[in-house]
Order: sequence, then C-alpha cells, then structure tokens
Amino acid sequence: MTAMADTAALVRLMTWLSPAFPVGAFAYSGGLEQAVSDGDIRDAATLNDWLCSLLGRGNLWNDAVLFAEAHRSFQDGERLAEVAALAAALSGSAERHRETMLQGEAFLAAASSWPHPVLGGLVAAAYPVAVGAVAGAHGILGEAALAAYLHAVASNLVSAAIRCGAIGQRDGVAVLAGLEARIVALAGIASASTLADLGSSTIRADIASLRHETLPTRLFRS
Repeated sequence: MTAMADTAALVRLMTWLSPAFPVGAFAYSGGLEQAVSDGDIRDAATLNDWLCSLLGRGNLWNDAVLFAEAHRSFQDGERLAEVAALAAALSGSAERHRETMLQGEAFLAAASSWPHPVLGGLVAAAYPVAVGAVAGAHGILGEAALAAYLHAVASNLVSAAIRCGAIGQRDGVAVLAGLEARIVALAGIASASTLADLGSSTIRADIASLRHETLPTRLFRS
C-alpha cells in the first residue's frame, strides 16, 4: 500500500512540475536573459557557475527555504499567510515579483483539479510557497518535493539559456547532470532550514534582474 501511495505521489509531483503544467514558466528567465546579453553567461561553464550561485546563495536558496516553511505550515493558515507575505516582499525587482506571484497564482488555479482545503487559504502566493504548501497538503515528503521543485526551476533556466543561444541542447543536459548532486544536497539542507536561514549575496544576478526591465529586445518577461 505504501509503495502504491509513493508512486501516486511521484506521478502527481511530476504532473505539477511538468513543463506542460500551465504556470507559464517558459515565459520567464529570472534575469538570465540579461546575463546572456551582458556576456556573463556565454557557455556551459558560465551557466553552471550562475546556477550554482543561485542555488547556494541566491534567490533559489531563499525559494527553497520558503518552500520548506510552507510545506511544514500547510495546516496553519495564519503561519502560511505570513510565509506568503514574506515571500512576496523578498522579490528583488518588479519583474521577479511578477514572475513568482503570477506563477504561484497559475499553479494554485491549476492545482484546484486536486481539491484540498489548503487552496482556500492561498488566494495569492509566490510560486515556491504555493508548491510547497500544496505538496505538504497532499502528503508528499518535503525533501523529495523540494528536490523536484529545484530541478524543475533549474531546467527552466537551462531551457532559457538554450533559447537565448548561449548553449546547445547537449550542453544543457550536461549542465543538469552536473547539478544533480548539488540539488539533492540543497534539498536536504533546506528542508531542515528555518526562516532565519534566509539571505542571499548574488548581487550581480539581482542587478541583471533589475536591468532586464529595460533590455531593448527580449524573449522573456523577466
């Protein structure tokens, strides 16, 4: 029975984080498009360095902490609302705020196909908070759900780099393969984190997100 439940949870998680799930992730690059334009990302090595920085000490680390807190707090409506408000406030630019909030809203709307009371208390929430809370509500283990979430976000950024012409598809796969151990380790660390562990130091990435707002020609909304 446990094996069947675990398999069902895995399939559900794969559905939620599939590129086909209607959250519009393909439309956003989180400032990566600006980094490509500036020459900071120009090949597989520089893309890998950029993603490792985001995962270790950038917005993806903060998202992981917020995801874990939302996953733990799904039954506490007041606490969950506080986490959602904090996540919205932590956005470093207008585009970053729009990206995470619109994806969170789209995720919650699509997740209503799996009814649960938690959806009633999350009218608006940043993307990691929305996914974390819903995963917790459906009994999906936090560390596994967080690893899958981080992999999905990293995959979208790799896809953005491919569409920007910085790397090819083979290099993109190689980058994702190289990130596996880091994502697994980060999920384990972040799943045991608290909000006191929030913090980032990727100033160049934050500036890229801000500057993207005025990039003359662009493919992405962020």
